[in-house]
Amino acid sequence: MTIDMIVPLEVGIACRDLPKLRAFYQDVMGFQFVSEIVVPAAKAAPSALSADGYTVVRLQTPYGERVKLLAPNTPSAPAAAMPGKYILDRAGASYLTFIVGDIDAAIAILLQAGSRFLTGVERVEARPGVYLAFCEDPEGNVLELVEYTDIEAYRPDLKKGSN
Repeated sequence: MTIDMIVPLEVGIACRDLPKLRAFYQDVMGFQFVSEIVVPAAKAAPSALSADGYTVVRLQTPYGERVKLLAPNTPSAPAAAMPGKYILDRAGASYLTFIVGDIDAAIAILLQAGSRFLTGVERVEARPGVYLAFCEDPEGNVLELVEYTDIEAYRPDLKKGSN
């Protein structure tokens, strides 16, 4: 028996500066605003998200995936820098992958927005026809950009032209 998933994947990102991160995902990454909800402490504490309540902003891609940005209503202490030169050296490492049509253009946009690239400012050919770049959003969350020269071979389940 497996879990019956009924909608596209949603990812939650804990953040410290909600307005800044929201602007990045909307203005740079192209997400559309869905909703903003303030959750009071009485509901937040039992959820294990925050003792003093939190605010969640939901943003959506043109394909229906959503990112939920969550910030505590009472600011917490700054997070310690994540050790490790490599992403997989970091405990609890995770990242968001964005498959793009033009990775060089995406890199340029993210550089202009001030993103720090972990792979350098040039795309990396991971294997023939697959190019990637890793960068950070304004709070240090890792983002992966990937371009496939043959996207149909990678994702034959997707119908061309549908979004």
